[in-house]
Amino acid sequence: MSKPALQWLDEHGDMLYAFALRRLRDPHLAEEAVQNTLLAALEGADRFAGQSSVRTWLTGILKFKIIDVLREQQHWQQAPLDAELAHSVGEDDLFAEDGHWANAPVDWRDPSRELDNKQLRALIDACIARLPRRMAQLFWLRELNDEPSESVCSSLGISSANLYQLLFRARQTLRVCLSEGGRDGGLS
Repeated sequence: MSKPALQWLDEHGDMLYAFALRRLRDPHLAEEAVQNTLLAALEGADRFAGQSSVRTWLTGILKFKIIDVLREQQHWQQAPLDAELAHSVGEDDLFAEDGHWANAPVDWRDPSRELDNKQLRALIDACIARLPRRMAQLFWLRELNDEPSESVCSSLGISSANLYQLLFRARQTLRVCLSEGGRDGGLS
């Protein structure tokens, strides 16, 4: 391995691996994505203009490598949608017969300050990790990585109707999990 790659691995490897692992949920796939990121960075090092930090540049490359892994997974594994929906929270689970919330949403006070709280971030990560794999992947791509809907549908091989249905169910499931402080997360 060349000197820049070793330096990048020493300085940013743990962060890149953690980033990939949170999104891919598989240590081997995360390692592979980081390796592919470093290879791509080496190949494109002469085009790095230094307008951002090396960490930001490597993270940007890693995001595309993660999307490539998700696309590849989709070709090999087409999980039944019914199985994912069975492990998520539906509208009937959230509302009482009179149309009011079955359990009122938690008052988050100042969301921007709360998001800085490491404990909350850990809870959010734990709740996302409890989502069915493909649902977590599309939630990460669309909501956290801000990928366009068309790109997410193409990456995961689903229709836009399925995307919106899965996003709706993911948000509902996450809401329940966060309201319960991560206990069971409404996924039993």
